[in-house]
Amino acid sequence: MLIAGEASGDLLAAELVAALRGQLPVAPVCFGAGGPKMAAAGVDLAFDLTQHSVIGISDVLKKYFEFRRLFHQLLALAIERKPDVIIGIDFGGFNLRFGQAVKKYVRENPFSQWDPKIVQFVSPQVWASRPGRADKLARDYDLLLSIFPFEQDWYAKRVPKLRVEFVGHPMVERMQKEELSMQKKPNAGPAILLLPGSRKGELQRHLPVMLAALQTIQEKLPAVRAKMVLPNPALVALAKSLGANLEIQIGELPWALAEAEVALASTGTVTMECAFFGVPTVTLYKTSWLTYQIAKRIVTVKSLTMPNLLAGEEVYPEFIQNEATPEHLARAALELLEDAARREKISAQLAKIIGSLGAPGAPRRAAAAILNLLT
Repeated sequence: MLIAGEASGDLLAAELVAALRGQLPVAPVCFGAGGPKMAAAGVDLAFDLTQHSVIGISDVLKKYFEFRRLFHQLLALAIERKPDVIIGIDFGGFNLRFGQAVKKYVRENPFSQWDPKIVQFVSPQVWASRPGRADKLARDYDLLLSIFPFEQDWYAKRVPKLRVEFVGHPMVERMQKEELSMQKKPNAGPAILLLPGSRKGELQRHLPVMLAALQTIQEKLPAVRAKMVLPNPALVALAKSLGANLEIQIGELPWALAEAEVALASTGTVTMECAFFGVPTVTLYKTSWLTYQIAKRIVTVKSLTMPNLLAGEEVYPEFIQNEATPEHLARAALELLEDAARREKISAQLAKIIGSLGAPGAPRRAAAAILNLLT
């Protein structure tokens, strides 16, 4: 059984299923909840959970009863079908509670003759906030598959009984499958790339700030051209309604990054893709007032931008909430655009970061670790 609640997890789950089938003589029966990529990979979906993804506490509260219904529907399905292993793919808030609920059922029903292995693929960011969740993972989970190199040591110091395996970052293999021989072409392609996010709420909060910053940048450097990449047509339509009057591309992020000198991006997984291509990036994140008030009291890391965390220093200038203003973004981007030596230094730092993420083959290593757990 696999559960993924976001587009990135849907892709990772599909890759994992393909890897599992490649390592087994008989194709496993896979079911659960996810998105279109899991369905295309042959997973029998109870429903498309990726259609219900949310950002922050405010959105979670609005959809509380809907998530509660979906949660119990999946729990009933797990109890009915009794899979040998339940794999949560990212989506930590939902999946951690699901794993705990399954283990609670098993403990309370010792005669059910069902005790599945519980696996989480991609560690929840317990090292960034609420570290006490690591104890719950250690209590209920049989295996945690990590994609960042520092996580294994972090867990070993706090919950040594939890089995954690670093399998590498799946992005490394995905990007190598692209046309990585692409070279930046002089006078062909945008100098600055806008990556406001992959969700409606992110676009609504980030894009107006980015567009205002872009206007300032182009007033000072008229030759700067811009492009934006979004994941689907619905977000393109929303972007245009918010005043985006620039080239907008659906998907094909590697090509856009290969041509970009600088990017403006929301914090999150896309910053790692920027790092893979060595693109100096200014990052930002804005959320609801309530979510921010809660987050600033529980988040313990100094940066929300993963390349900064992996480097142990600020490689990417970062602006959060009230600091994410057009003036701040424009100034930081202009400093990068006007300083080729600094861009080269950042690209060298990024190469070291990407080198720490392991070799291609993360889904295959994850599949092998899961199968070893079952033998």
